[in-house]
Amino acid sequence: MRLKFLGAAENVTGSRFLLEADEHRFLIDCGMHQERNLRERDWAPFPVEPSSIDAVLITHAHLDHCGYLPKLVREGFTGPVYCTPATAEIMKISLLDSAHLQESDAENKRRRHEREGREGPHPEVPLYTVQDAENCFPQLKPVRCKDSMTLSDGVVATFHEAGHILGSAMIAFDVRLDGQERRIIFTGDIGRWDRPIVRNPSTFEQADYVVMESTYGNRTHADVKAVDEQLEQVIKSTVKARGNIIVPSFAIERAQELLYHMRELLAADRIPHLLVFLDSPMAIKVTEVFRSHPELYDRDAREILKNGDVPLDFPSLVTVATADQSKALNYLGGSAMIIAGSGMVTGGRVKHHLVNNISRPESTVLFVGYQAIGTLGRIIVDGAQEVRLFNERYPVRARIEQIHGFSSHADRNELMRWLSSIKNTPRKVFVVHGEKESSEDFAALVAKERNCPVSIPQYGEEVVID
Repeated sequence: MRLKFLGAAENVTGSRFLLEADEHRFLIDCGMHQERNLRERDWAPFPVEPSSIDAVLITHAHLDHCGYLPKLVREGFTGPVYCTPATAEIMKISLLDSAHLQESDAENKRRRHEREGREGPHPEVPLYTVQDAENCFPQLKPVRCKDSMTLSDGVVATFHEAGHILGSAMIAFDVRLDGQERRIIFTGDIGRWDRPIVRNPSTFEQADYVVMESTYGNRTHADVKAVDEQLEQVIKSTVKARGNIIVPSFAIERAQELLYHMRELLAADRIPHLLVFLDSPMAIKVTEVFRSHPELYDRDAREILKNGDVPLDFPSLVTVATADQSKALNYLGGSAMIIAGSGMVTGGRVKHHLVNNISRPESTVLFVGYQAIGTLGRIIVDGAQEVRLFNERYPVRARIEQIHGFSSHADRNELMRWLSSIKNTPRKVFVVHGEKESSEDFAALVAKERNCPVSIPQYGEEVVID
């Protein structure tokens, strides 16, 4: 067997791992790169002929794990795409949204270059179109967690709860070749214990090889109580200043978790009863998927349902569907919270709300998710004094806040808790999906605590699985 690392190697996004077993090829995750300096990889030809891949298995519906799929299909991949039922539903939403944004960005860039009388270094075309996204949907094959699939003679794959977002999964490959048996676990993104809505991550007693994320491999999160306290403080101080709270948020999971926390704080009268606008058509659609899958909720969320309440709803929540409704938010009086995508401020309606608020000292820009290097969100979090929005420069005068405890990624201690459930000593742990420093720190911790071989693969590296 061979394993090739085609993304999320010494960086966070673009997860793609190619497993070759007995002349069969299986691609685990098919993600886009979101770091600005790595996007060229998505435009380059795929490292192997897409038609030679037998199947794609998707851990969850975040674009850095599934966003490259329409291009792979357009270039010749015709096999099945396995994922959980909830992931299939959410992935259709996220891929269509991604395609719309790419078409829009390409057209805006073309018009700008035309006005400026110049040509850019690359053609003004989208990575893929809405039609490309729709073309890959018939290949989606939903598989429930714990249902095993025989992918080829001697190769069986099973999805297990990851606890990261609704429908997220880890994938265990049990491979029997030449009289030997090996178990390879691809963690995808590992969730956290005792978080709202989704269930806890699965654990395993045995594994020979582990391909393991390390997004927060050198950091620890605040506990849930601290999250509520921080959110309460931000809201109270901003309302007192008569500003708005602008929340760049991922449409999948983070927006829903934030709504859950807001419902709890409002029900307890811990914060002013301000209007909360969910200004993201994608987040609205994903929230409906959440509401249609209560069987995936954790015990606390099911208890809320049992009492006749809705975990993701409250009286002051307003959903904003159209662009005109979104623009009307610019004329609000008083204070409001506006939750809008994209989570890393790489596009979407949140950029328009920043234009109207980032230079207002009374307003707050609240980040509730990871900000990858090179994204506008990361630039703001790192303390930029001025930012560029729609080709205009704006001074940063708003208060910038970040709550790390919202993360749906396991932190260092939680990653070790998950790895410690494996009772045998793995033959090797591959540390992926992390910035270089985070991966290096976590790899050193794994080597020390588990006394097993650890590797931080480089992009394009191929290893033998024996």
